[in-house]
Amino acid sequence: MGRQILALLCFALLGSALALGDDVRQDRRDIQHDRVDRRQDRRDIKRDRRDLRHDIKNGNHRDARRDRRDIRHERHDLRANRRDLRHDRHDRRADRHNSHHKRRG
Repeated sequence: MGRQILALLCFALLGSALALGDDVRQDRRDIQHDRVDRRQDRRDIKRDRRDLRHDIKNGNHRDARRDRRDIRHERHDLRANRRDLRHDRHDRRADRHNSHHKRRG
């Protein structure tokens, strides 16, 4: 009976350690994805600002409005990506912290 309990306990600890490792990998992938999204949003904003300057210079007000709308949308995306990145970094730190304590205990 004691061996069965010990085996179940070891199995449970192993399962939780594997799940924690998956969490860390998932957080790492999420962070990388958020970084790529941020770079793309910055490139899009830069391009739209260039287009906006060109449209204003040429008196194309309709396209200038569209460019401003696009810039607002991309800034919103950029802020959302920042929040996601902060959240993912926090999760990764928490997962590492929990992993460290599980290895000790």
